Amino acid sequence: MKASHTLVSLLGIGFVLMSGSAFAAVHVDRSAFGVLPDGRPVEKYTLHNSNGMRVGIITYGGIVQSIEVPDARGVVDDVVLGFDDIQEYLDNGNVYFGAIIGRFGNRIKQGRFELEGKAYQVPVNNGPNSLHGGPEGFNTKLWQAKPIEGKDWKGVSLNYVSVDGEMGFPGTLTTTVRYTLNEQNELQIEYTAHTDKPTVVNLTNHSYFNLAGAGNGTIKDQKITIHASHVTPVDAELIPTGTLAPVADTPMDFLHPTAIGKYLGSKSEQLMFAEPKAGGFDFNWVFDRSGQLDAVAVTAFDPASGRRLEMYTTEPGVQFYTGNFLDGSIKGKQGKVYPHWGAFTLEAQHFPDAPNQPSFPSTRLNPGETYKQTTIYKFSTLKG
Repeated sequence: MKASHTLVSLLGIGFVLMSGSAFAAVHVDRSAFGVLPDGRPVEKYTLHNSNGMRVGIITYGGIVQSIEVPDARGVVDDVVLGFDDIQEYLDNGNVYFGAIIGRFGNRIKQGRFELEGKAYQVPVNNGPNSLHGGPEGFNTKLWQAKPIEGKDWKGVSLNYVSVDGEMGFPGTLTTTVRYTLNEQNELQIEYTAHTDKPTVVNLTNHSYFNLAGAGNGTIKDQKITIHASHVTPVDAELIPTGTLAPVADTPMDFLHPTAIGKYLGSKSEQLMFAEPKAGGFDFNWVFDRSGQLDAVAVTAFDPASGRRLEMYTTEPGVQFYTGNFLDGSIKGKQGKVYPHWGAFTLEAQHFPDAPNQPSFPSTRLNPGETYKQTTIYKFSTLKG
């Protein structure tokens, strides 16, 4: 016999499902997370399930502030880098910990592109290029939030309206990002956007993962599999050359489970472009099965803790980045120091500099069209 009932929380979104002796629960809590300098309050939404997984989302930058998941022994730890209070995020905005990235994720050469013969300029903030939508991208905005729920999930929906000309981009862009959690330990991020003028859009999330726990050493022994036979090679300014290069017999080959540290520190020209002092990863991989949400795109695994992360996405590529700027000078949550190569990102995306690369999948969005992107991060455990 099955029985179920609903519990209403203060937010009206509590949910409890009872089935025989099984007990499952997904719910969302809301709390304060400080105040911006102009007096606007920042809120935190915490998504919980019955497996001990908790995800914290703050309305400033749409930031994934925490992801707490058990290891193979049941020990829960936070596996994403971040901060404990809003002022630390304001003071360290250029690290993008956990943030929604827009209007255009990754780099645009010299911040310039053309649409219908008209030139547009985005402020440069990464050497001679623009990065992640310019110096005041979506990661610096306060998003409007509301709780949402479905049959077997709960979450939070965030909305932001970017006015025509903001950071140099044409068109008023209305963007919604929905973070949802279910009982399968799947954090789903669904993006939609509409514009009133032709524009370019490339949204992503910039969470930094360390499956051993944020601040618990490096990610060098963690293994990653990227189901991509090609990358988009870059020049010395990290702008794609416009070609696709095979990963076979190169440090970019992660077609099979490979320790991240195997090639870190190598003198490969591409790795030295990404991190001139040591040699790290900061490149776009081109998926073999692009756009298929039911196909695993990336798998990461930490042999020490047994935590496994699988990424599924509708996007054609992913920026795999090894936190090359981290040097131990940043103290994060609970005062933990984030060391060099202390995390990696998996930024599902269209390709860097796509507005200037006609051979790449288009990032153009026209009035009447809907930009859509879905990415899922699924957590589980395995024995090492």
